[in-house]
Amino acid sequence: MRVLTWNVWWRFGPWEERRKAVLAVLEELRPDVVGLQEVWAHGDENLAGWLAGHLGMHWTWAASRAPQRWQRRLGDSSCDFGNAVLSRWPLAEQARLELPARENDDDGRLALYARIDAPEHPIPFFTTHLTSAVDASAVRCQQVDALAEFVAGHRGGTDFPPVITGDFNAWPDSDEVRRFGGLRTAPAVPGQVFLDAWEHADPAQPSVTWDAANPYVAAGFGPSARIDYIHVGVPGPAGLGSVRSVRRVGDGPVDGVWPSDHAAVLVDLRDSLSVRKTGDVK
Repeated sequence: MRVLTWNVWWRFGPWEERRKAVLAVLEELRPDVVGLQEVWAHGDENLAGWLAGHLGMHWTWAASRAPQRWQRRLGDSSCDFGNAVLSRWPLAEQARLELPARENDDDGRLALYARIDAPEHPIPFFTTHLTSAVDASAVRCQQVDALAEFVAGHRGGTDFPPVITGDFNAWPDSDEVRRFGGLRTAPAVPGQVFLDAWEHADPAQPSVTWDAANPYVAAGFGPSARIDYIHVGVPGPAGLGSVRSVRRVGDGPVDGVWPSDHAAVLVDLRDSLSVRKTGDVK
């Protein structure tokens, strides 16, 4: 099973050209399930719906309850902001979680759950977008505590481990990422451990997803970092859900246009489904 996570930079910059570039990347990679952050909706149009329509995928999304700070940056109070899931298979159920926030900078961050009705194993799938304030590690720790409880409440009824995607806005050695994983410190939920898929990557391959080589990032003069993640629970029977491969994608211009200010992460997970036409094993 092929999983991708991507922060698609809302409706900033040359968004019409950028969404075509995002679509081109997804068409080439053909992921089975996608977690998207900074998805926009404007009137009857939704970026996730637009992508799903072109890709022939199912989709769901959850809008921020407090998008005003984002809207002020864009100068458009009619544009909504949120997270979305795209899936090759139907979505059996969905739920959302409002994440904790500081009173003075609450912009409605959330987590979205979708149970993927895959042919052989239902898949508990999540995507999230944690606060980006540079001094907000303590808030992100609260957010991952809430996220871990949310996952614990929706992970049952299947041998497939939960898959959690998203923009954590935190470096791999940060308190919040270590706490969420539960391997290098006490887990947020006792007994619940998640594996960072990037641990399976070739150490020589580029890893940063917030990359100063990207002109949208370079404009901020900050350092490059890996802040986007795919976490997976402990593998099920016969390695079900274990990581086969992982790599950074969407990390360059498409026809001269960078798709987003973030690179995406692509992971192939072990499943018992059939071999792809390309020869890749799901």
